[in-house]
Amino acid sequence: MPAPPRSAGGRRYYEPAHVERLRFIRRARDLGFGLDNIRALMALSSGGAESCAQARAIAAAHLADVRAKLRDLARLEKTLATTVAQCDARCDGVDVPTCPVIEVLAA
Repeated sequence: MPAPPRSAGGRRYYEPAHVERLRFIRRARDLGFGLDNIRALMALSSGGAESCAQARAIAAAHLADVRAKLRDLARLEKTLATTVAQCDARCDGVDVPTCPVIEVLAA
């Protein structure tokens, strides 16, 4: 994006097109798109059926990545919850010779 012009006092002057573009970028970042995908989506933003199909493909690939991360996080949550529960049951606030958390990490 070209740098917006500056006023005599040195402040940047953003035209509505700049603001629109920045909102587009911020929303795409909020949805987790990487910079390469944001550039591609911005290039496609002029519209048309072909652009829509390409944008959909980018979004679908990102959705697949998000779902894979969610599955990984669910497995991580289950492992940590089990480990903490074992620690609660075994340790109960006292020192014990073996710690379930350390055992899981060492495995």
